[in-house]
Amino acid sequence: MYQNTHGLTYSEIRQAILDKIPPEVGITRIEFEGPRLAIYCHKPEILQERGHIVGEIAGLIKKRIVIRSDPSVRLPEVQSESIIKEILEEAGLVQAYFDPALGEVVLEVEKPGVAIGKSGSNVLEIVTRTHWSPNFVRSPPIPSMTIKQIRGFLYSKSKERERVLRETGESIFRPIYQQSGDVRVTFLGGSRQVGRSAILVKTRESQILLDCGINPGSRRPIQSYPRLDVEEFDINNLDAVVISHAHLDHCGFLPYLYKYGYSGPVYCSEPTANVMTLLQSDYIDVTRKEGNVPPYSPEDILEVILHTIPLSYGEVTDVSPDVRLTLHNAGHILGSSLVHLHIGKGLHNIVYTGDFKYGPTALLQPASTYFPRVETLIMEATYGNPDNVSPSRDETDAEFVDIANNILKKGKVLIPVPAVGRSQEILMVINKYMQSGDMLEVPVYIEGMISEATGIHTAFPDYLSHEIRDQILKQGANPFESDYFTVVRQHDSRDEIVEGGPCIIMATAGMMEGGPVLDYFKRLAPYDENGLIFVSYQVTGTMGHRVQSGMGSAQMYNRDGKLEVINIDMSTHTVHGFSGHSDRRQLVNYVRRLRPQPKRVFVVHGEESKCENLSRTVSKMRGVRGNAPRLLDTFRLA
Repeated sequence: MYQNTHGLTYSEIRQAILDKIPPEVGITRIEFEGPRLAIYCHKPEILQERGHIVGEIAGLIKKRIVIRSDPSVRLPEVQSESIIKEILEEAGLVQAYFDPALGEVVLEVEKPGVAIGKSGSNVLEIVTRTHWSPNFVRSPPIPSMTIKQIRGFLYSKSKERERVLRETGESIFRPIYQQSGDVRVTFLGGSRQVGRSAILVKTRESQILLDCGINPGSRRPIQSYPRLDVEEFDINNLDAVVISHAHLDHCGFLPYLYKYGYSGPVYCSEPTANVMTLLQSDYIDVTRKEGNVPPYSPEDILEVILHTIPLSYGEVTDVSPDVRLTLHNAGHILGSSLVHLHIGKGLHNIVYTGDFKYGPTALLQPASTYFPRVETLIMEATYGNPDNVSPSRDETDAEFVDIANNILKKGKVLIPVPAVGRSQEILMVINKYMQSGDMLEVPVYIEGMISEATGIHTAFPDYLSHEIRDQILKQGANPFESDYFTVVRQHDSRDEIVEGGPCIIMATAGMMEGGPVLDYFKRLAPYDENGLIFVSYQVTGTMGHRVQSGMGSAQMYNRDGKLEVINIDMSTHTVHGFSGHSDRRQLVNYVRRLRPQPKRVFVVHGEESKCENLSRTVSKMRGVRGNAPRLLDTFRLA
């Protein structure tokens, strides 16, 4: 039997902990908790005061450690909350969420810095007086029902969550019976197409699935979902799923895995964990409204929540006996991640970009380019053709403002937007240029899930651009709550909006596949004074792509449920520079500037010609070999 790549056996780890921790701490149990090691004890305040002890142990055993109080010493929740309110009187405590499984209490506060106290004094006092471990989060300026519901669900499933984490930990740190080697990658979706991204990474010991999406432009199941029906994929031997970001073409099929027996963990950033729940739930609703049967149920989404382990950027995490995972900023949407897999003891390193933006936006920082090691890069090619070059950001803003102003002189602007990412980006642009006087000041109506998604953005300011983060955290200003913006909450408000004067309407969905945007489009399309502006990618086969391509009329259902033909006389425009994807120049520059430079690059998530072209360009770089894999292709990497 071989040791796993984590080094020490469990008995050696246990002994190292017992040797270092003073007896008066009163250790009651030591157990795996997902990718971490949890130490339960009677007096956690001792280790809180002497933080160096935990640091020394973590350095010795090369594992993340959390200190938990034994359930027997925790004060009741009601009594603890009363004490916490007293301690945090000046911090603006909004809500306390207790997690009995972990002995943690999530404290939503208005002033996290004040809540923590000087040198962590309030943390120590809460631990000492209640024996609950506080986890401070900033109260979002715009409340999110999704975040509240997820916290409430996890609280109600405390025991199940504890079991999931324990079983995950036992699986991660199981003994290895084979030496590391034979690293293979199989492309189960997203090859030479945009949609249903899914990539399987296999070693002799482990199987990791990178993304599990749907194809929004297809109506045929064999083309809509990843190819999980092939011999290479065995759901019973899957160790982990890693989700790069929350767009449905990357996470929309994830709940299906739980419907058919998967019981392992999902890893993603904390914002992604919240946003993908929102979008998966909406996917079910839209599918049913279209008269179709969704591939999974709301109960399957709850299973995803129960099994999700959120990670911070830069946090190195064991996900199997021979694979370590680290997430880095991808710059695409809130919480989007570049996935770094370290396999074996330096055997092989893979970076998977998911969707990424290697350039400036109003909302996010550009994608990260430095990794400890990279041998293989798997990257997107949405805009991989030589002519897919976007204008500069200033030119993009100017183009958008000019188009909008020309339409607003006599008509209305309709902007189809994905709820997450482009919506918030365009809101920032509109607010900026209306404030400066460069854009006509008109009402901006927002409908769909945009407001809820924006609330999730404000809950995670550290994931936003430095400028927006500082506005929210340091200046107390929230640019998402501009006086120009009106959230449409009632459907009957649409009549007044459509019959009123010039305005901007931002509505979901971004590719016009369902959502309130279709109702607005049906009402506005017959009139040439109105205009539609596309600001995000339109997948081939979607309604948005057909309209973008110049379709003159559309068959749509009226209020009585009957099909009618709608003439499209409104002007249509596309502004490319707002995309959350890298353009051709940024894609090529990313490969050139990635450090260290990879030896092999797989190009995916793009139309066939784009993947092939970018692959050929990459192959011309010194020491780099490019591939544009086909669906179900398997490659041995090491």
